[in-house]
Amino acid sequence: MELKEKVYKALENVNDPELHKSLVELDMIEEVVLDGSEVMVNVSLTTIGCPMKAKMEEDIKREVGKLDEVTKVKVIFGEMSKEQKDKLIEKLHGKQKKAEPFKNTRVIAIGSGKGGVGKSTVTANLAVTLAEMGYKVGLIDADILGYSIPQILGIKDVKPMAIEGGFILPIERNGVKVMSMGNLVEGDQALIWRGPLLGGVLDQFMNDVYWGDLDYMLIDLPPGTGDVPLSLMQKLPKAEILIVTTPQITAANVAKRLGLMANKTNSKIIGLIENMSYFVCNNCGEKHYIFGKAEGEKLSKELNTTLLGEIPLVTGIREDSDKGVPSVIDLESEVGKVYKEIAKNLIETK
Repeated sequence: MELKEKVYKALENVNDPELHKSLVELDMIEEVVLDGSEVMVNVSLTTIGCPMKAKMEEDIKREVGKLDEVTKVKVIFGEMSKEQKDKLIEKLHGKQKKAEPFKNTRVIAIGSGKGGVGKSTVTANLAVTLAEMGYKVGLIDADILGYSIPQILGIKDVKPMAIEGGFILPIERNGVKVMSMGNLVEGDQALIWRGPLLGGVLDQFMNDVYWGDLDYMLIDLPPGTGDVPLSLMQKLPKAEILIVTTPQITAANVAKRLGLMANKTNSKIIGLIENMSYFVCNNCGEKHYIFGKAEGEKLSKELNTTLLGEIPLVTGIREDSDKGVPSVIDLESEVGKVYKEIAKNLIETK
């Protein structure tokens, strides 16, 4: 095998850090030039300002440098032409846009009857839990007007990368790929949009973002039974519904309405999670049911579904969300164990 061929073979082990595919497979290796034992690799990037350029250079030098015949590796970066970008987008994304979104992915839409029950916190922590368990996970923040996922995951000031031609790369944090309107607007800008416009944003999140191969896509719905939940159930008929509620009777009653809407649209309700179920006294260890007891279990029976778990009222969860650090990074922590059990129950519902 000639040296140039060996170099290309070595470059097959170097992935684009954001697309998670080989530079060779993505046609990003423009040229390999040999000068005796010295190798120069020309790489064409989707954008010359790629923030992962240093990582890519490090990986190229490491893999090519493993070859016995090579004494020096130099990496030069350029930018793809419009034709090359179009070809890349077609390769990665064209087929997905024409096909049903998330065709080979288990889609779970997480909703609640009302706000204030911790639905977004539950969604974010459940997504990270599944990722920590080894699954490939995406998360769409479909609460376009009341987004909170960026704050909870600590990506409030991070912008997704857009490539010429309308191709967007999701933000990745804690092993979860994320898209939220909160990462597209400036600061705490207020949005006043009507239902059809909101549906257009969801279409973009589903069809114009390169999600890659996913095991799970979690969608954080806005509370209630408005345009967005209904539109999403219609766009993704195979999506399963997961309901989050608290032990309060009023919360359970309005959560029931979401369940009834899911039944009317023939969407499968895969389970219910009761958040803030109880508080454990630090001194005596006794459980205190501050907001009531067993309403989640009662509602799950009324909707003919499964109670996947009860999450305790823990100050640390609120503190972690405020700091942008998911509480389940350590699955062996008190909160981590609860979410891991819920995730296992969720997986078994398939």
